Amino acid sequence: MEKRTLHSPDLTARNIEKIAELFPSVITESRDSKGNVTTAVDFDLLRQELSDHIVEGPQERYQLDWPGKRAAAFAANAPIAKTLRPVRAESVDFDTTKNLFIEGDNLDALKLLQESYLGKVKLIYIDPPYNTGGDFIYDDDFAESVDDFLARSCQSDETGTRLVANSDSNGRYHSDWLSMMYPRLRLARNLLSDDGLIAISIDDHEIGALRQLADQVFGTSNFIATVIWHKMDSPKNSARHLSEDHEYLLLFARNADIWRPNLLPRTGDMVARYKNLDDDPRGPWLLGDMAARNPYDQGQYSITTPSGRVIEGPPPGSYWRISKSRFDQLDADDRIWWGDGSVRPGIKRFLSEVRDGVIPQTYWHWKEVGSTRNSKQELHKLMGASSGENLFVTPKPVRLISRLLQIATDSDSVVLDFFAGSGTTADAVLRANAADRGTRSFIEVQVAEDMPDGGQYSTVADLARKRIQKVCNEVLESGTVSGDLGFRAFQVDSTSMTDVLRPTDGVDQDLLGALEASIKSDRSGEDLLFQLLLDWGLELTLPMVREDIDGCEVFAVDDDALIACFAESVSSDVVRAIAARRPLRAVFRDDAFASDAARINAEQIFKELSPTGTEVRTI
Repeated sequence: MEKRTLHSPDLTARNIEKIAELFPSVITESRDSKGNVTTAVDFDLLRQELSDHIVEGPQERYQLDWPGKRAAAFAANAPIAKTLRPVRAESVDFDTTKNLFIEGDNLDALKLLQESYLGKVKLIYIDPPYNTGGDFIYDDDFAESVDDFLARSCQSDETGTRLVANSDSNGRYHSDWLSMMYPRLRLARNLLSDDGLIAISIDDHEIGALRQLADQVFGTSNFIATVIWHKMDSPKNSARHLSEDHEYLLLFARNADIWRPNLLPRTGDMVARYKNLDDDPRGPWLLGDMAARNPYDQGQYSITTPSGRVIEGPPPGSYWRISKSRFDQLDADDRIWWGDGSVRPGIKRFLSEVRDGVIPQTYWHWKEVGSTRNSKQELHKLMGASSGENLFVTPKPVRLISRLLQIATDSDSVVLDFFAGSGTTADAVLRANAADRGTRSFIEVQVAEDMPDGGQYSTVADLARKRIQKVCNEVLESGTVSGDLGFRAFQVDSTSMTDVLRPTDGVDQDLLGALEASIKSDRSGEDLLFQLLLDWGLELTLPMVREDIDGCEVFAVDDDALIACFAESVSSDVVRAIAARRPLRAVFRDDAFASDAARINAEQIFKELSPTGTEVRTI
């Protein structure tokens, strides 16, 4: 039986596999620092394959660079020995829901989700820190402390006294922020489907750097648009210079050649603009201008009105948008509106013939998608905040995220937010499903950051979970068709496997006895099951049933696609009962078999009772 390693994927190894598919001749073998033979890339041969398309050394090229970029790229690819542990007490409808809420560092969470959700996410929305000042310190392993940075950059003396102001103009802040964002965006890109979209909220402090960074990660050809969100419903008169009334949403597609936006529904005001001034049997119409600015070879000709007045041509600097022959066709079909003959004619565009919706625009006004004031009010009202309580500093309006869901998701899409904050994205997904009977699912990731003002919620993650629960209850009480109103809660934690690697000269008999178990004693069967699902690249929301077979706890996942038994001792009767169900995969503890003979016997049982082939593994 093969033993599973149970750690996140090594993305560097995956990249080597991709290179091997394109250029098998550049793959060779080498020895690592421990003397083991490993697959490697011969860069001299790769250079030959790419010939004149390589830029290296001092040769000038267009690029975004900053101190720490190489370490950030390494952080994105390096595997981690961590897992996601289920927390049933914090979950809602754990056994049936398709939604996920993960508490922990989002870099770890994104790595752990790589196999299970690779290419499955239709929309990613994130609202990362805007880097607007203060010491920006993060938990990534390659981070540098404030004191170390100040000393290295000659901003503090030998006693640690700061020599320069700690302002956001210092280069370190941009570098730190870029190093934080870079690995997360690289991992997020892997999760996007081919027709997926990522939307990133940002303000003026880092919009320039973010655009360059996203160009590098997603490719300049996949840039869709920069949306301006008019977020203020009144000017900020206390502003030092100008009232900053807007933020941005930076949109990038996984593949811009494939991604297309959904049309937005027409508003009542839009429909009201269509009139039927001549009682045309085809219904209400909207007058379209005959003139356009774009040059058109056949767009210069004279028009004679029904009264005989001649219009020599289009207005200066413009062109008729249709040819003379097309104009005559439309006129014959009563699609030209002449009015009283005193102005140039227009084209009648019938409401019955236009598309069902309108193309999204890049300016979103707060009256349509909510303001910062709206978002705070809706959060405080939902959570029943007490007077003066500030639950969250910068929540986003539900209507803002709802607009993104309209544009970029189908009714069954997976939506990811790995800077979940107060849980606005999950809120919007639940309400969207209630409105259109959809089955969208969300994945929310939020670190256990302390709430700024304390209060009834200890962490931002706690606030977000409670908010989602309240939205579920509110939708349920409304009586609308609601679908999935729950979520499986998880927590990023260390691996469930013990560290059994020791130098040979440091092992005695007592230590050997302590190292015999390869699984940590505080981990439940459910903990092991979900780490196994991550390792095998299976979704964390697959249906699962807990059973008892001859006194052993057994988990059956997705109608016996996987059966796992993590009992410390497994009899041949238990093995036989599992094999008889012919699962696609079966998993046991490595130490559950008393001897090698018992392990071999188990393999023979599966060959006998599951002849089509069950993949049997141990952990």
